[in-house]
Amino acid sequence: MKRLKDKIAIVTGGAHGIGRAVCKLFAEEGAAVYVVDLDETAAEQTVVDIRRQGGDASFCRADVSEKREAERVVSLACEKTGRIDVLCNNAAYLGQFHDLLEATDEEWDRSIQVTLMGTRYFTSEALFRMMPRKQGSIINIVSIHGMVGARNSVAYTTVKAGLLGFTRSVAYDYGRHNIRVNAICPGPIQTRISPQPGEELYRRQVDNTFLGRVGQPHEVAQAALFLASDEASFITGAILPVDGGWTAR
Repeated sequence: MKRLKDKIAIVTGGAHGIGRAVCKLFAEEGAAVYVVDLDETAAEQTVVDIRRQGGDASFCRADVSEKREAERVVSLACEKTGRIDVLCNNAAYLGQFHDLLEATDEEWDRSIQVTLMGTRYFTSEALFRMMPRKQGSIINIVSIHGMVGARNSVAYTTVKAGLLGFTRSVAYDYGRHNIRVNAICPGPIQTRISPQPGEELYRRQVDNTFLGRVGQPHEVAQAALFLASDEASFITGAILPVDGGWTAR
């Protein structure tokens, strides 16, 4: 039996990398997936790929940093069934990163507004729909940057650490409504913006994992599927590293 059969799922930042892998796996497991992104071409291709495999997916163009956009997307996802079962907050600001003295106000503002406030907006809207039904799973894709120090990424790292506190707080407050809120912290994952083999940063990433390699987006998606499914029915407030052992050192 499919693990997300007949569930309604929203995935922000669903056009590329980890978000795309989550969308595809959720659909394979029976969910109707709403792919949220600003990149229309890539998001539409994700939808086409899912439908080609017999899955159910729809594209919602949205800027997650705008509260009204979260309201619109969640309302749209609830039109057919009146509910939302799974929310995966994956969207994040991935511009150029800098240390404290070089990071601009714009870098700070975009990191906060997209990564942190975007998660807040979508989570708030989802909670309104989940609470009356006394069920729901919210998964925040964070980063090992939120758990351990990382060079030249002060705004990104600060916001990701904030998302861990956000996850635990919301899990605490809404557990009584049977709503589960968990975080996944990916380590080095090979995506279109990752360091390439042969580069110094790629070698450093490999050297820092116990498994001696970087991860793949589908490996993060598998963790998200578990947390979204009823198999994780007694798991909330958890922080799950998917990092090849990086944070266990």
